[in-house]
Amino acid sequence: MSSPLGVRVLWPPSPEIAAPASQIPHPPHAAAAAAMQGEDARYLKRKVKGGNIDVHPSEKALIVQYEVEATILGEMGDPMLGERKECQKIIRLKSLNANTDIISLARKVVEECKLIHPSKLSEVEQLLYYLQNRRDSLSGKEKKEKSSKPKDPPPFEGMEIDEVANINDMDEYIELLYEDIADKVRGSALILQLARNPDNLEELLLNETALGALARVLREDWKQSVELATNIIYIFFCFSSFSQFHGLITHYKIGALCMNIIDHELKRHELWQEELSKKKKAVDEDPENQTLRKDYEKTFKKYQGLVVKQEQLLRVALYLLLNLAEDTRTELKMRNKNIVHMLVKALDRDNFELLILVVSFLKKLSIFMENKNDMVEMDIVEKLVKMIPCEHEDLLNITLRLLLNLSFDTGLRNKMVQVGLLPKLTALLGNDNYKQIAMCVLYHISMDDRFKSMFAYTDCIPQLMKMLFECSDERIDLELISFCINLAANKRNVQLICEGNGLKMLMKRALKFKDPLLMKMIRNISQHDGPTKNLFIDYVGDLAAQISNDEEEEFVIECLGTLANLTIPDLDWELVLKEYKLVPYLKDKLKPGAAEDDLVLEVVIMIGTVSMDDSCAALLAKSGIIPALIELLNAQQEDDEFVCQIIYVFYQMVFHQATRDVIIKETQAPAYLIDLMHDKNNEIRKVCDNTLDIIAEYDEEWAKKIQSEKFRWHNSQWLEMVESRQMDESEQYLYGDDRIEPYIHEGDILERPDLFYNSDGLIASEGAISPDFFNDYHLQNGDVVGQHSFPGRNVNSGTEI
Repeated sequence: MSSPLGVRVLWPPSPEIAAPASQIPHPPHAAAAAAMQGEDARYLKRKVKGGNIDVHPSEKALIVQYEVEATILGEMGDPMLGERKECQKIIRLKSLNANTDIISLARKVVEECKLIHPSKLSEVEQLLYYLQNRRDSLSGKEKKEKSSKPKDPPPFEGMEIDEVANINDMDEYIELLYEDIADKVRGSALILQLARNPDNLEELLLNETALGALARVLREDWKQSVELATNIIYIFFCFSSFSQFHGLITHYKIGALCMNIIDHELKRHELWQEELSKKKKAVDEDPENQTLRKDYEKTFKKYQGLVVKQEQLLRVALYLLLNLAEDTRTELKMRNKNIVHMLVKALDRDNFELLILVVSFLKKLSIFMENKNDMVEMDIVEKLVKMIPCEHEDLLNITLRLLLNLSFDTGLRNKMVQVGLLPKLTALLGNDNYKQIAMCVLYHISMDDRFKSMFAYTDCIPQLMKMLFECSDERIDLELISFCINLAANKRNVQLICEGNGLKMLMKRALKFKDPLLMKMIRNISQHDGPTKNLFIDYVGDLAAQISNDEEEEFVIECLGTLANLTIPDLDWELVLKEYKLVPYLKDKLKPGAAEDDLVLEVVIMIGTVSMDDSCAALLAKSGIIPALIELLNAQQEDDEFVCQIIYVFYQMVFHQATRDVIIKETQAPAYLIDLMHDKNNEIRKVCDNTLDIIAEYDEEWAKKIQSEKFRWHNSQWLEMVESRQMDESEQYLYGDDRIEPYIHEGDILERPDLFYNSDGLIASEGAISPDFFNDYHLQNGDVVGQHSFPGRNVNSGTEI
């Protein structure tokens, strides 16, 4: 009998609606108590009370909440034991779409679901109307969360049986595990039904007999039945979904057993493929032979059936291992048993759900160097390229994430380019679902200079420029602007970036929002010679106006760097310096501690650029910048970049008469240059030599000093030997009437013409010595054989150390 509230009552007087308690399944937690009550427990009273109705959060479905109250009654109808449980029913509405008649559908739902009272018809209509108009597409964040973990394995053949399992019949199911294979499959399927309900797991956990029997059957009989192995592994998979049950799985060594099963199944698959390929080859060689063709078709059909079952087994086993891999120690054990090789082999499959699981597992493993190296050995990139693009959204998403992890390796980035991933990834930039991940992978590829130019042959740059200009926020996404900065380091890419009004739009946005990263991109654009550099003439004033103490330092650094790159002959730098009062700013920043090193370095580079102009060089020299540079050189003598850039300023200034005289006659710059002439840094030596050559050409006094220093360095070993030689009385005056010491310590060695070479060797002084004397010291063209280099510099003292 049903009441208006949906309550169903069973009374003892009516045998049609009441049954003896012995024939009724006991409620899960009442089984033991009912047994204790003995024959007194005769009848069961069951009440079902309808509750709230709500929509499913992600599916087109209604969720009906209801409450079940079961009471065991005695002979006289008095309650002996009761239990109350809250439940829910999901009503899936697969036919619901934009054209569905909501009123008719609501009426049908209420009629067919007895848990919903007819009085709630209007409420059901409202919920259905909401579902009909709710947007199916999830937000980006929800999609990300959704795809972060593969779906649970679906029901499969061997798991679906007509029987409904009952937790109270576990003893019967355990007994089936001791029968033949068919009964074992049935028993394991019934236990699996129970295990798929998380509420039953704790009770199953306490049944050590069942778990022990399942582990034993799996260990002994997994080769005899794929269905049996799949069922039992699925049962343990249900436990593996909860970290607190991982100890149970480890206890029965299910993980190690799964590894063996997976390895065996992969080898079986290879054998199947070999057999199939042989029969296919036979058919191709003799196409008229119908017997061979029929045999091949039969084998192929059998192969397809076997693969379906095998992939179900692989999926469940791999998912269990993925759950266990939460513990890095367990993951390491898997790695030692070649899990990476097994997973990469499984990438050859076509089953989307299996591939999602395999790629997810590989993504988790790829964060460790050892696993990544194993993937390199297995040529993983070649196997992943077939999945980009693919129709399956989740598979494409997780594959891109794996590629992102792998792209941190230089060799793998190279491989990605070789297999043609660059245009494929570029094509994904237009899809909002994959844009961010694809851009991160492309950013990593763009870090290698040899690949930057390849982007010019795709439609990547137009897409990136569109994204930049459509960005509504003040700060552009970090991945996007970083990618653009890398690409702007290539001349061909820059030509594409500047096409049309590209540079104008970039400058406008950078100056409006004072974006240092966007200005860094512009700075990279400005470094390339050619027509693109001349485009900056229109923006020199705008850039110079940003050089002040009021602006953010990072932004000023990029503006200074951009201006310093503009080595354009027609640019009037003197006008720029005066118009925007830059000289006091530049001089002030050169003071030690006045600014961060990055800003000071850009100031020095800027001074080097404007010093190419004669009038600018004179203006800077008069302002006292040269002594400030020398002081900075003392302070930063260990920083090669600073030293090289400051020397380059001197190099530019000695070109001009006005500044040349200031540097040579009023400063100690030449002395510092002489000291740095033999620096260990090749670039510093090169700039020093070029600067000193110009100084020597215009000043005789410095020319002698430079020549003397070069001689000292070139013949340092020989001079050292002469100084330290202990001469006998008879040897003291071999060089003539005078000793050699005064020429070394007090005079200049270059003033000894008797030590110079002529066409006959050394010019003898009063016939005292011949060139044969020096043969004992193995001199070759003025160099002592085996000459060693001397240590670096000390700019403060101007002496060698």
